[in-house]
Amino acid sequence: MATIHLEIAGRVQGVGFRWFARQQARRLGIDGWAVNTRAGTVEIVAKGEPEALRQLEAAMAQGPSGAIVKSVTELAAIAEDEIPDGFEVR
Repeated sequence: MATIHLEIAGRVQGVGFRWFARQQARRLGIDGWAVNTRAGTVEIVAKGEPEALRQLEAAMAQGPSGAIVKSVTELAAIAEDEIPDGFEVR
């Protein structure tokens, strides 16, 4: 297993981005969460197989229709044991 911690910036709130992330994560068998930040970004924490995480990151760079992704930034890693099973929208 591997982990990723991403911050997605652009028009990513109010467009269903977190639910899109959950749908993609579940499809790929990834655990973690997505949360809106006060800065207007979406933060994603995920654990799974490396190839599945690459696919999730690629999907986050596109986003759902209505989103305009300006950047995807990798943040400091989160320990695998701190990431719950399943994928939550927080």
